Amino acid sequence: MKKIILLSALTLFSHFSEAQQVKTPAASLKAEVEQMVGLTDVEYVYSRPNKKGRVIFGGLVPYGQIWRTGANENTTIKFGDDIEIDGKTLPKGKYAIYTIPYDDKWDIIFYSDHENWGNPEKWDDNKVVLKTTVPIKKLAESVESFTIGINNLSDNSAHLQFIWDQVLADVIFNVPTQKIANASIEGILSNPKADANAYYASANYYLQSNGDMKKALNWINRAIDLKQGESPYWYFRVKSQIQAKLGDIKGAIDSAEKSLEGAQKEGNKDYIRLNTEAIKEWKKIL
Repeated sequence: MKKIILLSALTLFSHFSEAQQVKTPAASLKAEVEQMVGLTDVEYVYSRPNKKGRVIFGGLVPYGQIWRTGANENTTIKFGDDIEIDGKTLPKGKYAIYTIPYDDKWDIIFYSDHENWGNPEKWDDNKVVLKTTVPIKKLAESVESFTIGINNLSDNSAHLQFIWDQVLADVIFNVPTQKIANASIEGILSNPKADANAYYASANYYLQSNGDMKKALNWINRAIDLKQGESPYWYFRVKSQIQAKLGDIKGAIDSAEKSLEGAQKEGNKDYIRLNTEAIKEWKKIL
């Protein structure tokens, strides 16, 4: 009987403990961010301490010392492809990010061991895969929460930014978009069964990235041929732009007029405007 009473008491205490668990927010909230840059996946995870009226750099975060670049466990970043910083290659993979702040600059360190809690117990220079130094920018207003962002995105590059209080440290990195895209184009178009959309996408990429316009023209013509007289008006829009870049203004106007006609039938106001403006400008050149 005593055993039954004791067991019941323990069970009640267990349920009571579970019911009475206190929920409070962490002092530094965790953030997980995924960002595509060109064709490269970038993922980073970090904790975001708040300023709370404190002196941050030169105070809470001393100058000239290695900082975990956030709070709690390691701040990490993962690149899906090799990237380039200051002309140096950072191989694809996952890294811890450590920084050394100074009054006028920051050292940014990509460290191969990403499973530490904060700074490593013993720093190993052999695990520094890449290190770069960037000047800091002083902000007009204070930022309360430490922020890591990937901004100023383009097809080929982005800015990895560290922002806190009135400080911004900005690292520019390049991604191999053109290499990946060209490999994809070569692989797809080498297949005899490549469809019109593949040729159109390839031509449009070369147009946007200032590639070989003669190749682009061949590809868009192939796309139009494969559609057998039913080419969408946006195909002719791309063809007109390629022809204009090649100096064939008369041909560009002809293609733009075909695109305009199709856009008018579909009621696409954006393409109507784009083609109308282009035709007007190109006619001035003739």
